[in-house]
Formats: sequence, structure tokens, C-alpha cells
Amino acid sequence: MNTKRIFLAAATALTVLIASPFNSHAANGDGKVKATTTPLADSRLTVHYTGSHEDGLTFNVQFDNPGAQKFWLIIKDNDGQTLFQELFSDVHFNKNVKFLRSEDDILPTFIIRSGKEEIKHTFSISRKVTENIVVTKL
Repeated sequence: MNTKRIFLAAATALTVLIASPFNSHAANGDGKVKATTTPLADSRLTVHYTGSHEDGLTFNVQFDNPGAQKFWLIIKDNDGQTLFQELFSDVHFNKNVKFLRSEDDILPTFIIRSGKEEIKHTFSISRKVTENIVVTKL
């Protein structure tokens, strides 16, 4: 069970690192990125379940960061263990996160943290298997 969580954490982190980002930054006249402080608002973070695959589930994380301020994307599991944590400053942050398929129910929490402020979105993922039985007369 512990090995499964470690593997899930490593796979999630690797997927977020590999996922193709859409980066842009606010720049002033001299081409340097300017960071301004904008209060965090829940409406600036969207996390959507985008589907399941043979080997896992995918979520899309988007964060509107008009001030180009530094923020942490943190993903935690059911027990509060950090699966992924990285610092970004994208104005239009967009990442796909993949969770490996698991027999256990999981409750991932996506956190955007900037300074002392943070936004959290938590999901419950449960897996239900159904069996279809077809009887035909021969």
C-alpha cells in the first residue's frame, strides 16, 4: 500500500512536469517580467476531471494569475501527504495532471498557494466496476 502511494506520487509529479504548459508573462516596456500582487480568489482556479484512460485519470488545472506573481501548485493525497509541489509564475497557468489507476478511493486536493493565501479544490474519486451479463437462447 505504501509502495503504491509512493509510485502514485512519483507518477503524478512526473506527469505534471512533462505536461505541456502554456506560459506567458506580463512584461513592462524593457521586456522584463513585472510581478504585481493580486489577492487570490477561488474563481481564478479551475480544476476539471477530463477523463479516464486505461492506466489512469486526468485532471486539468488552470489558474489565472494576472499579476504574474509566484505561486505554488501543491497536490496532496487522502492523508495530506504531498504528491507534487512546484513553484510557477505563469500568467495563464494550464497543466494536465494524471493519476495512475488505483483500486483504492482517492481524495486529491489541488492547492494554489501564494504567500499566506491559498485556494483548495478537493475531489473524491471512487471506482465502481459493473458487470454486464447477456443471456441468449441458442
